[in-house]
Formats: sequence, structure tokens, C-alpha cells
Amino acid sequence: MRSTSNIRKGIARRTKSASGASRTSATSRKTSRAAAALAAGTLALSLTACGGGDDGKGSGKENDGAKETAATLALPKLNGSSLEVAAVWTGPEQENFKKVLEEFEKRTGAKVTFVPAQDPIINFIGSKVAGGQPPDVVMLPQVGAIKQAVDKKWAKPIGKEAQAQLAKNYSQGWQDLGKVDGTQYGVYYKAANKSLVWYNAKVFENAGASEPKTWQEFTTAAQTIYDSGVTPLSVGGADGWTLTDWFENVYLSQAGPEKYDQLAEHEIKWTDPSVKEALTTLGELWGKKGFVAGGADGALQTEFPTSVTQTFTGGDQPKAGMVFEGDFVQVNIADTEAKVGTDAKVFPFPAVGDTAPVVSGGDAAVILKDSEAAQALATFLASPDAATVQAKLGGYLSPNKNVDPSVYPNEVQRKMAEALVAAGDDFRFDMSDQAPQAYGGTPGKGEWKALQDFLKNPKDVGGTQAKLEADAAKAYGN
Repeated sequence: MRSTSNIRKGIARRTKSASGASRTSATSRKTSRAAAALAAGTLALSLTACGGGDDGKGSGKENDGAKETAATLALPKLNGSSLEVAAVWTGPEQENFKKVLEEFEKRTGAKVTFVPAQDPIINFIGSKVAGGQPPDVVMLPQVGAIKQAVDKKWAKPIGKEAQAQLAKNYSQGWQDLGKVDGTQYGVYYKAANKSLVWYNAKVFENAGASEPKTWQEFTTAAQTIYDSGVTPLSVGGADGWTLTDWFENVYLSQAGPEKYDQLAEHEIKWTDPSVKEALTTLGELWGKKGFVAGGADGALQTEFPTSVTQTFTGGDQPKAGMVFEGDFVQVNIADTEAKVGTDAKVFPFPAVGDTAPVVSGGDAAVILKDSEAAQALATFLASPDAATVQAKLGGYLSPNKNVDPSVYPNEVQRKMAEALVAAGDDFRFDMSDQAPQAYGGTPGKGEWKALQDFLKNPKDVGGTQAKLEADAAKAYGN
């Protein structure tokens, strides 16, 4: 499951230079640490305000007080039309999105088929295009993948109706992330706050640990949990994208937004001292004996969903006390008996440097086969109507500012959604998702593979830097 999915991050708006390389605009460079600190502080207040009593399992079975919302969008009648929509989502995430597609079918008469895709999704699309059967619409989890789809002339521009919905419902930053050379190709339907640490409340209580705000407090809490007889961290190392998220949060907090933007565009090398510092910090945590469930070998065989469920099963002796990842972790917590806000709690990723990091991801709908039905679906996905369907089911956050927060099924998600919308353009987008997919989004290659190797040997900072830089130079072409 390539979950991407949310909260205020200094905006990385992408334009294309004369050389053809995508660049982060000068505007994004001006986002201050103060803004990031404010955003992280807002999130901290939001999360700590969400105590027990909320079922919040994200299963869609509970929706404490959420009200029914009326349709805001008129859709055309499309009886006889059929669409294929591809995405890498699996499990509950896929099932919940299918309910959105079912609502579109109900309102238009079109027939929509969900097509399970695999990472790297660009390769998946390429094979479908080569076979003459591309899906009509694809949900792309990387900014870089949108650009590649445009460069390969697969993607079709978004029509006026969808653009009108985007202008009405989205901040400029989320609109710009779906543009290439000023043309709108993507509709960001799903957002993710990827700067969260979820923890087993009983483990913290038994150990006498408290929610940390700084990296030092975080490592102290981990040691306290270890001393109580529970392994502190669950790491889904079998999925390389989880490791890139670890790095990005440490790097953004430690090196700051200016360096983050530069590294995202490969304007500085991965051999830069700032990368060395972040890898050293991360390596000290991953390399601490007994801190990672199953050790490095076990973590590298643990897929993301399991990294979550093993943290919230096992009674007083789960396999780990904490798991790092985005708001979408709630979808997997729903596969356990744990209740969000009571058994499963969350705190913002701790400040490694001056301020806590706030990293976002997202999934954008991109049209590959232009038609009235495909454009209607893009318009629907840009509206509050579509987002409301999935928001009620849990494990999902929308960047759409006109989704009523009351539709989210628990207070934790409601506060996250409100903070996301309040942030406007003040966010940093997932770095690996901005990179060419060959570097930042391919299993067994590039950044995913280099960081998996680093997890296995966290003392090899220099070698990891060299490998990252060699792969980046090849992928970026500079």
C-alpha cells in the first residue's frame, strides 16, 4: 500500500525550467521556520486535545455526530459509459475508495471498475499503454509521476468544470502541485500528514513514558519503553517508502526548509553535510540494539500494515510500543481491537532541530483517456461530495477546504483535517514523491533500496550517501 496522503508544509510549487528539469519556485524558498513551528504547534494542540472516549477505529461503522451532507455538484447522466480507475491502494483503503466510485456510479449511471496497480505505478501504466489498454483515470501518488505521465504524453489536461471545482475548493498550493508547465493535469483527492508517531497507550502507561516534543525526549521515551521490557519501535522496512518518510522528517527539522527544497530538486548533492547529519541521527536510533522490532532483518521483512497491527496487538506485550507514519495508520489500526484516542494515541514527529517537521503527501487523479465520463469523475473528485463519502469512513484526509469537518468519524481526524485546511499553502510535500520515480518511488531501487540497506547497516553513513547521490544523479540527469 503506497499511502500518501496532509498537513501544513511549506509549499513546494513546481515549475519547469528551460532545461526541462522541474524546479521548486522561489516563493517556496521563503517559507519560514516560524510558519512550520506554528503549524506543528497547531497539530500538537489538536492531537493532545483528543483524549479517550472516541471510538475512532476508522472502519466507517462509527461516526460520532457526523451529519449528513447534501450534494453540492450536478453531474451529467452517463448511462452506457464505462471507466477504469487504477490506484495502488489495497485493503480498507481500496474498499473505501470503491465506495466513492459507487457514489459516482449512482449519480451518473456510469459503470466504474477499480484496477489494482503496482509500484512503480509509472511502469504499470506504461505496460497498459503499450498494450493499448490504459485505465481512463489513474491515482498517482507522486508529483514526479504526474510530470512523467505528462512528458510521456499519457496524461490529458483537466477540463474547465474540474478546474472550477479546484479553484473553489482548494488552496493554490494544492492546485499547483497538479500542474505541469502551468497546465492542470492532477486533482489532489487525498492528502496525508506524514509527521506522526502512533503509540500503544498501555505500553506508555506501564513504562511511565510521556509524549515527547524533541528528539532527545523521543529517544529517552524509547529507552524507557525498552527498559520496561517492550521493544520501542515498529518499522515497516519491507516498504522502502516508509524509510524515506523517516529521513524526510529528520532532514526537514534538522536542515530546514531551504535545504529540503534544494535536496528535493537535487540542487545540492546527497553527499552534502546536511544529509550526513540526518543519516547519522537516524542511524543512531535504528542501530540502537533492541530498539527496532525484529532487528534490522525483521524490520526489512515487515510490511507497513504489519508494522501498525503488531504495535496494537499482544496485550501488555506487543511487538513494539510505537510506529511512525501518517494519519492513514488509522485504517490499519481498525484491523485490531485498539481504539484511536484511547488505546492508540498519537503525537507529532518530534523536533530534531529548531522546529518540528511537517511533511505531506497526496494522491492525484490524472486522466489518461479523455472522455466526458473521465472529466466528470475528475470534477467529482475535486468536489466536497466525493471527499465526504470517504471522510466518513476514516483513515482519510482531504485537502478540499469545503469538506465539512463534522463528517470525519472521530475527533483525532477532525482536528487533523481542520489543521490541514487552516494551513493553506504552508506545507512541505514528500521529498521522494517529488523525485523522478526511478529514484524516489521504485521498490528495490534508488532511495528506497539505499535506505533499506542503511537500515541493515546504519553505521555506513558515507557509503549510503554515495549510493544515494549516484542514483539521484542518474535519475535527475544532473
